[in-house]
Amino acid sequence: MSVQDALRLAQEADLDLVEVAPTARPPVAKLMDYGKYKYDSAVKARESRKNQANTIIKEIKLRPKIDPHDYETKKGHVERFLKGGDKVKVTIMFRGREQSRPELGYRLLSRLAEDVQELGQVESQPKQDGRNMVMVIGPHKRRSDQKSESRSQGRQRREQRQAAQGS
Repeated sequence: MSVQDALRLAQEADLDLVEVAPTARPPVAKLMDYGKYKYDSAVKARESRKNQANTIIKEIKLRPKIDPHDYETKKGHVERFLKGGDKVKVTIMFRGREQSRPELGYRLLSRLAEDVQELGQVESQPKQDGRNMVMVIGPHKRRSDQKSESRSQGRQRREQRQAAQGS
């Protein structure tokens, strides 16, 4: 069909003539309401962004000679971050002579990974990076799953409170 005929048809139908495949031989065009098409595609893009989980990396810093109580506190922070669906970057900072004993840091990171095994898995193994040793632990569940689970738990608690107040 000639371009003039297509434009006349589009004008009669009160639609737009949109070129869909310009590289095809012959070029392919379509009659459509272009404003509505742009609006629908923007809505779809917004929906896909809403369901997309943005990963947040939290960082915990340790030293090789950490006190047992301090270790438990830091481990609690790591567990809280993993339960929230965030990745955790665990950094061990070496100072002075500690740099000659990287196995101490490796042992500490392995112990931490073993302690939080039920909440997350090691995504990048411990590796020496200058004065620091770094390891990344990721949660088993995705962040969006965590959010929906916490919402449903909150809803259940509210319903239980309302039922207890009503009786």
